[in-house]
Amino acid sequence: MADKKMGRPAVYESSTTAQNEANKRWAEKNKEHKKYLSYRTYSRSFIRKLATEDDLNELEQLIQERRTK
Repeated sequence: MADKKMGRPAVYESSTTAQNEANKRWAEKNKEHKKYLSYRTYSRSFIRKLATEDDLNELEQLIQERRTK
């Protein structure tokens, strides 16, 4: 069984590579929070850019129902 190295490697090709590796580690450790952030981003973008008047009315109704639970 090979030992998995933890922590920062001694040498990176560039600082971008180091940041990419750090981002991967964070995403692996925080899957549920990453999912939450993604859904929140998608919903906000939809509302700001694509939602029709009917969509907004439906969303308002869904929000009211959710708040009463």
